[in-house]
Amino acid sequence: MGQNTLDPEDWGAFRASAHKLLDTAIDKMQSAKEGRVWTPLPEGMKEVLRADLPADGLDHESLQMKLAELLPYGVGNTHPRFFGWVHGAGNPGNVLAEITSAAMNANLGGRDHGAIYVEQQVIEWSRQMMGFPEEASGLVVSGTSMATIIACKVARDSRLDYQCREHGVGKAPLVGYVSEQAHSCIARAFDLLGLGSGSLRRIPCNDDFSMNLAALQKAIEDDRAQGFEPFFVVGTAGSVNVGAIDNLDALAEMAKKENLWFHVDGAFGATAILSKTVQERLSGLNRADSLAFDFHKWLQVNYDAGCVLIRSKKKHLQSFSGRAEYLTGVNKGLAAGELWPVDLGPELSRGFRALKVWAHILEHGVDKLGACIDENCRQAAYLGEKVKQSAQFELLAPVALNIVCFRYLSETESDLDTLNRDIVIALQERGIAAPSTTFLNGKLAIRVNITNHRTDIQDLDLLLEEIQKIGNEFAK
Repeated sequence: MGQNTLDPEDWGAFRASAHKLLDTAIDKMQSAKEGRVWTPLPEGMKEVLRADLPADGLDHESLQMKLAELLPYGVGNTHPRFFGWVHGAGNPGNVLAEITSAAMNANLGGRDHGAIYVEQQVIEWSRQMMGFPEEASGLVVSGTSMATIIACKVARDSRLDYQCREHGVGKAPLVGYVSEQAHSCIARAFDLLGLGSGSLRRIPCNDDFSMNLAALQKAIEDDRAQGFEPFFVVGTAGSVNVGAIDNLDALAEMAKKENLWFHVDGAFGATAILSKTVQERLSGLNRADSLAFDFHKWLQVNYDAGCVLIRSKKKHLQSFSGRAEYLTGVNKGLAAGELWPVDLGPELSRGFRALKVWAHILEHGVDKLGACIDENCRQAAYLGEKVKQSAQFELLAPVALNIVCFRYLSETESDLDTLNRDIVIALQERGIAAPSTTFLNGKLAIRVNITNHRTDIQDLDLLLEEIQKIGNEFAK
């Protein structure tokens, strides 16, 4: 053994320490429904985490203790009353998948090894799930933000006949279209790709917060009249504020008529294709030229894991292929493989994210995952009805999927925005629940997103009770 190996000197001690930490991690997940939702990191631990770069290492027992100390201080999304953002709750089985991934330490940029085949199967399952054609391609990525960048690049390069890969975008007057409720990652992708966020037109919405198609048509016509070149339109399958779903079939038809690339942002809503109650409302999703979505949201895979699907593998390859000499593929050996992931995206160094997705789907099956989505939608509908029936609350948006936006009403407090913001902060700081806030039609809303397989009706009843209690306390 080399003098400077990083392997343990005592494998037995390492094994004992690892088993102890695994038990602690499983204990945390088993008790996920208990205790506080969010616990701020203590000042003492913050000081420890500001320590200087260490010259000497720790023994395994000391390191295990430091890791265990961090476990209570996550964002809180494993708890059933984490409602603020669309974060999946995760699942215990992924702990084992992550251990396996770490032990393999595979780089999924390319070459011929088992991990590559796992990712290929995950992409094939995703293609089947979303109804994409057999010639589609895709990648497992960090999340919808990266998936959107990849999709936008393929769309841009395709429109510019791939010359921009060498010569740049230049002054091409390309413009795209999104709903006012669309996620900010699309504008960021336009920025990063040299198109400019100002080239992304934000289209007004209908009363149900879906994109107004008449306004979209007018924007396209106005842009063409002014010398711009429309090339890209985004349909949202589950908007970040209220969970609204755009008319994807109608957008697909308009994209075809106007010669636009049709992208669907399905960050969390696309996986509702597995839901028996929501599936029909996603009609048209399978007609998209590209789709971005997350496994780590409504499918409950542990962070991070997202996916991009591109309808045309040929266009996808034309946008990213071009390996350096040292990455040239061969017919046999470790460097074999007809298609490497690096041919489909910007990263050569890629972790084995696909393993936890693969293991999760194998463990639970898509029927069970779809049933969890159904249940979250029923819970959101229940909460929406409770809000509508109470004189102390005002529902601020239709309940489209799993998000309920409302506010607490007070007869004695005129500044309802400040009052509701303070209620949300109090819920978070007291560890009771973790909703978030947003603005809808000029009003601050308490935003409750239910993306958790551990949430039950009692959690929602408790939330409303605590909001009323804190609201009465603050309004005095």
